[in-house]
Amino acid sequence: MMSSSFNIFRVGFSFVMMHIFNNSTVVTLPELSPQKYFSTLQPGKASLAYFCQADSPSTSVFLEELNEAVKPLQDYGISVAKVNCVKEEISRYCGKEKDLMKAYLFRGNILLREFPTDTLFDVNAIVAHVLFALLFNEVKYVTTLEDLQNIENVLKGKANIAFAYVRAIGTPEHRAVMEAAFVYGTTYQFVLTTEMALLESIGSEDIQHAHLYFFHCKPVLDFIQQCGRTLMEQPLTTLNIHRFIKTMEAPLLTEVAEDPQQVSTTHLQLGLPLVFIVSQQVTYEADRRTAEWVAWRLLGKAGVLLLLRDSLEVNIPQHANVVFKRAEEGVPVEYLVLDNIDLIVSHVENNVHTEEIQEDEDYDIEDPDMDTQDDEVAETVYRDRKRQLALELTVELTEETFNTTVMASDSIVLFYAGWEAVSMAFLQSYIDVAIKLKAIEDFIEAGNYLKGYVITGVYPEEDVLILSNKYATTVPALLLARHKEGRIESIPLASTHVQEIVQIITNALLETFPEITVENLPNYLRLQKPLLILFSDGSINHKYEEVILTLIKQKHLDSLTPCWLNLKNTPVGRGILRAYFDPLPPLPLLVLVNLHSGGQVFAFPSDQSITEQHLLLWLKKLEAGLESHIRILPAEEWKPPLPAYDFLSMMDDATSPHPTRKAPECMKETDVQENDKEQHEDKSTARKEPVETLRIKHWSRSNWFKEAEKSFRHDKEL
Repeated sequence: MMSSSFNIFRVGFSFVMMHIFNNSTVVTLPELSPQKYFSTLQPGKASLAYFCQADSPSTSVFLEELNEAVKPLQDYGISVAKVNCVKEEISRYCGKEKDLMKAYLFRGNILLREFPTDTLFDVNAIVAHVLFALLFNEVKYVTTLEDLQNIENVLKGKANIAFAYVRAIGTPEHRAVMEAAFVYGTTYQFVLTTEMALLESIGSEDIQHAHLYFFHCKPVLDFIQQCGRTLMEQPLTTLNIHRFIKTMEAPLLTEVAEDPQQVSTTHLQLGLPLVFIVSQQVTYEADRRTAEWVAWRLLGKAGVLLLLRDSLEVNIPQHANVVFKRAEEGVPVEYLVLDNIDLIVSHVENNVHTEEIQEDEDYDIEDPDMDTQDDEVAETVYRDRKRQLALELTVELTEETFNTTVMASDSIVLFYAGWEAVSMAFLQSYIDVAIKLKAIEDFIEAGNYLKGYVITGVYPEEDVLILSNKYATTVPALLLARHKEGRIESIPLASTHVQEIVQIITNALLETFPEITVENLPNYLRLQKPLLILFSDGSINHKYEEVILTLIKQKHLDSLTPCWLNLKNTPVGRGILRAYFDPLPPLPLLVLVNLHSGGQVFAFPSDQSITEQHLLLWLKKLEAGLESHIRILPAEEWKPPLPAYDFLSMMDDATSPHPTRKAPECMKETDVQENDKEQHEDKSTARKEPVETLRIKHWSRSNWFKEAEKSFRHDKEL
């Protein structure tokens, strides 16, 4: 139930959670024994393992690079491990010395590839080789022009091709292509070559550097027609390839009829400029053909749009036929007069070239450890790169678990790339939402367990700061309204687990100076504190109650559980006193019973009146060890002599279908788990209510009625 008012309810709780992150995300290479490693392999999951002798210093360089590869491979769902071979271990991977110079790639427990360690010479080579092995169906390796043409012919009218030339397998450019193939391999056919002659045969002049071409084969319907080709002119980095492919996916030409200053497209978001070809109704067809030619020439370099002057509310200068908009935010657009397509293309290329040079110069000046970009999203991701994301709050989907997980309940699925700034920025927000859904899910679950005892609610975000300032508490926190006493108190919440929330709320509901009865005693014994009991023959004297409450307010009794016992309401208390005292002193009588450690019983001096000063002085003497105990309670358990005499269990069995609930009690962890299990197995079944699990029969020294049993029985007979 949701509410922003405490006055409507008898008792109300409100709980607010804010997210806090731990700022460390160091991922290290795990070290396992062969037996432990093979026990961790999961079906369908890829894993790279290096088997080595535990005391081998010659592999230190390779292990450093392997450790660097843990995080990037983990982003692609690939685990990495160092497996220490012990002498007595019998394994094909720990046998001969030459086998220890290899790394092994598994999918589940199936071996896919063996890699000699000299081919995995750095982190780029490790990532590139592993992804290349896993993507053998998505990435075709070719060595001749005929091989490339055969793939083209097969894919005409069906799919486009990303064709890459790299100088060698394992280079940074090869890694970048493989990472792109991991993301886009099911959409485009990736083709790879290391043959320089093949690059020359398709007409490339600069064969000294890596290249990436986009072959436009999907629009080609004529088998004889050649696929159009667009060269990526930027260096082969993961981010550049991603940006290039995104521009290939964008519409070739878009028509707009609004202020160019307000227009935003995919190109602009990727850091590329926009070119508007200004058109009017009488020249529309010719202008559109011109715009299409410009779009093909600038494909991958800029976005091209056809701007309809006749439909514009904003006036475009009459002489302008081209509008140029830079990618930088806040820069005004340029109105140009350019007579032909070549001038338009050269204007764009010259301006883009200038921007790239400036960016490179800035990069060279910067400290290499401060590799931030001008883009605010990328800079934020870099600044928070060591921030630990609570990924355990989200379910990691695999090929095997995707359908079953998504079909089981309403789901929001995030597809992201660990190397791409926008994805990582969104992932951080995604985890923030998951955390909030989880301070809420656990709290609601705790509220269900306590249904009937308290009314729970969640305050929305706009009220959080107001309430936290008003009640001087830091979130997450609980607010407890005690309407009988007319006050509201705040309780800090360090943990958000269901069991801990239930325990905190249950403890908070306990009275500060309760009357102890046989029924509510277990609730106060759970606090594991000594009992400071005022025995009274009838209602408590108001003067004594005021003394105790004053000391409670002053925090002098925080280490104790102050309470009182009315002998008329709870006659067994007289038997307790007989067990403690001989003869029985006059009432009222103040006793401290240390049930949980030592079992000592201390009595407030009967010749002193119960005042704040006297009671505080007595407690200080107890703390200093200057007072002698009058009794030590035995530590043995109190059990029924035979199973047939276990009347409490019989009572539990008889009342379990419809338990009578007198006061909230904390459940054991196993009870909570059982309720969770039953709820998931049959959601149509009503949730089981919590039942008392701390019974008198299980107490060890906690059953402080034991000593009074004989005396009370004798009194009853009389």
